Amino acid sequence: MQEDKVMRQANRDLHTSSPQVVPQSNGTVGCLECPLVFETLFHYARTTPDAIVLRHGKRTLSYAELAESVLRDVAWLDQLGLASGDRVAIWGPKSPEQVSLLWAAMASGRVVVPINPLLKPAQVVHILADSGARLLVTDAARIAALDVPSGCRIETVDAQRPTVGKTTLPPVTSDHLAALFYTSGSTGPPKGVMISHGNLAAGAASVSEYLKLTANDRLLAVLPLSFDYGFSQLTTALAVGASVSLLDYLLPNDLKRIIEQDRITVLAGVPGLLIPLSRQRWLADMRSLRLITNSGGKLPVPTVRALRTTLPTADLVLMYGLTEAFRSTWLPPELVDKHPESIGQGIPRATVRVLDANGQPCAPGQSGELVQGGPLVAQGYWNDPQRSAQRFRPAPAGWPEPEQKTVVYSGDRVRIGEDGLLYFEGRFDEQIKTGGYRVSPEEIETVAASFPTVHEVLAYGVEDALLGQKIVLTVAPEHVDTEALKAHLAANLPRYMLPARIDCRPALPRSPNGKLDRRALMAES
Repeated sequence: MQEDKVMRQANRDLHTSSPQVVPQSNGTVGCLECPLVFETLFHYARTTPDAIVLRHGKRTLSYAELAESVLRDVAWLDQLGLASGDRVAIWGPKSPEQVSLLWAAMASGRVVVPINPLLKPAQVVHILADSGARLLVTDAARIAALDVPSGCRIETVDAQRPTVGKTTLPPVTSDHLAALFYTSGSTGPPKGVMISHGNLAAGAASVSEYLKLTANDRLLAVLPLSFDYGFSQLTTALAVGASVSLLDYLLPNDLKRIIEQDRITVLAGVPGLLIPLSRQRWLADMRSLRLITNSGGKLPVPTVRALRTTLPTADLVLMYGLTEAFRSTWLPPELVDKHPESIGQGIPRATVRVLDANGQPCAPGQSGELVQGGPLVAQGYWNDPQRSAQRFRPAPAGWPEPEQKTVVYSGDRVRIGEDGLLYFEGRFDEQIKTGGYRVSPEEIETVAASFPTVHEVLAYGVEDALLGQKIVLTVAPEHVDTEALKAHLAANLPRYMLPARIDCRPALPRSPNGKLDRRALMAES
């Protein structure tokens, strides 16, 4: 009982320093200076302590209970000897314990590295080594498969925590690094995008504003928390004092059960989830849903029409974003029926422009590269100044916001319509976007090339109504055992990276300088 009293006092001490949150004129929640995401947790733990923040199966956690859990995890990280700025990697299925640890690491000045639970051990080891993670928290079943880099400690997610948390937290500002989100580029292994506390706060404020979220909303976190879109279900909910239900998605009927059980009001999905969902007969009975959002790839028009027909009372918001700047555009729901192919307009707190090859703004009807500035732009790639300089560049001459010194070049080709809306047309590089994931062809090729009889290999994406793009792998020589190759790939790559088709050829095309020519192969296929 005495320990509980101390914990309550610790909470009160922390909560009294929470930021001032004020309602905006449109009824959504705003802030004087965009409170950091962990500060909003302590704010609502003080003002609405009994409100539910997390649901997981039959378990629920109130704001006050989550705040107490976060404090215990902060004390635990201190006990383990982790310093401010140390990276804390988390790999495993969603759980309240995982969420608590994410918030504890950020609140105490550490940096979270959420790892997709679908990744194979070799990919996890790469992320641990690249990030220099000091701690990996996972479940016991995953530990045996890992050859963890030296200097990285392993703990299980259910490890014993201290019974009493600390009463003070180190100072954390908006410029401090909060998270590394690992994402694939057009070449090479995944790279860590450096996300600051200010990035997370601005993103949560922006999205909760234009989606008009309130404390009464119940969001479903079905996407991986290693995906910035999945992670944002937590941050946007906390921005307004709403609740989140945690689910590791397997089948459409899993969604039916949790939407009914938890009376979900907001569902965020990618095309690979929303396309099959739109075909479910039971969707029409999900009357609690007031809002469905899409990002991570273009939603086919037939799917847009199906969702709108099946759930006419639910708003559908089509969005576009990139990990390097979180979210870029949104199409207001009142425009979806008339412009279902559009990615909309810039979101609040983001400066979005379409520039031609000379860095000049494109006129209506023209295509160019989408470029973004503002507080959502990340700090660059972890330990990779060369690639950071390629993507994160000084604002071009004439940029409308002079205080925005750095902008991010998306690599996406976008057209400005005569209606003033934006339309996504494809990638400038060779990156594959499949099922909401960004996949490096080279990462697949590296694994395929390690198969004994594969001499040459190229991977690329082709248009697909369900996934946005599906992966095609072409190998040489002509007589590779494709079934054995498929098994090799499945053992070393997550499911979303597996090719939908494997082609065999005597040899692959090469450029005049002797390099394998992916573009020539795509033109021939």
